[in-house]
Amino acid sequence: MSIFKKLFKKESTQVSTSKVNLAVIYYSSNGTNYQLAQWAAEGGLQAGAEVKILKVPETAPQSVIDNNPSWKAHLEQTKDIPTVSLADLEWADAIIFSMPTRFGNLPAQMKQFIDTTGGLWAQGKTVNKVVSAMTSAQNPNAGQEQTILQLYTSMYHWGAIVAAPGFTDPSVFVAGGNPYGTSVTVDQNGAIKEDARAAAQHQAKRAVSVAKCVKAGLEQ
Repeated sequence: MSIFKKLFKKESTQVSTSKVNLAVIYYSSNGTNYQLAQWAAEGGLQAGAEVKILKVPETAPQSVIDNNPSWKAHLEQTKDIPTVSLADLEWADAIIFSMPTRFGNLPAQMKQFIDTTGGLWAQGKTVNKVVSAMTSAQNPNAGQEQTILQLYTSMYHWGAIVAAPGFTDPSVFVAGGNPYGTSVTVDQNGAIKEDARAAAQHQAKRAVSVAKCVKAGLEQ
């Protein structure tokens, strides 16, 4: 079977005897990207991966959070979600990042975490990680694609392998048709407008499938 058939085959191709470790790393102030992370984790588990859901540290001033009831409530709701560490990045074979867009760029909280990975990068420990990204905004023209591409720029510096979903499954079209990664919009009540659960699951399954191929090649 050619490498292209392995990458795009719908069914998960069992090319490695060892389990893929998937880290789903998210930042969320109101819960949207936490929901995307949960859906991605479901897809990873369905693909047979060992999965961790991890949040990046919150850096916003407490006074700002206290003045936003939904933000404060979400942080309380997710207080028991583990905070990501550099050891989690070493553990992971595949990584799904999920974060809202901020003026067409990464939120500061996610960027600050990525900026702490220089030591791992210098040791070559970010090389060949299979990565993919998801995002959200209040409207579809608020920089969703650009936010994902900004994340991928850092991943190229890592030496990581970007596994974007492309148009490899009908669920991508149902969720809005973003080939770079699942992206959603939210209404005034914070509810996700798109039917994106299957797309997030597929994106995670694809990342795990690619990671299996990479891991099998490295094991040879």
